[in-house]
Amino acid sequence: MRTTLDFSPLFRSTVGFDRLIDMLDQASRVEPLTNWPPYNIEKAGDDQYRITMAVAGFSPDEIELVQQENTLFVNGQKHPEPEGVQVLHRGIATRAFKQTFNLADHVKVTGAGLENGLLTIELKREVPEELKPRRIEIASGTGTKALAQDNQPQQIEHEPQSKSKAA
Repeated sequence: MRTTLDFSPLFRSTVGFDRLIDMLDQASRVEPLTNWPPYNIEKAGDDQYRITMAVAGFSPDEIELVQQENTLFVNGQKHPEPEGVQVLHRGIATRAFKQTFNLADHVKVTGAGLENGLLTIELKREVPEELKPRRIEIASGTGTKALAQDNQPQQIEHEPQSKSKAA
């Protein structure tokens, strides 16, 4: 049984959350077959995250990681088996896979490793300094006081020097 969620009432009452709602809507349409290989997403610190994927049987050269803007693509493709090998029973999955992860803004891949059949992808959120909130001090009584004393228009620019003063 599949549950379908209708997010359309939320679209009318939200401003600025379009991407979040699109991600929720996309997540609700995920089919069980696209969840292979299985993976975990963990929060490792304040701005650090980790994706762990079970990719038993794959070597590092058979897995490709590509980050394009806010999307991380993980592709796996097994090399063909050498000739002359006869497999009597195949219990280890060797099918190719493509997994896509939508990353939040300013999240970058900082490293990846493969150990004991688990692919670990380290992520870090790094907000640029110009986008971080900054505190602005409010001056008390200085700065604009001279302009506020009389309500007459004032010239802010300096007057050009006369030719006699410049010589």
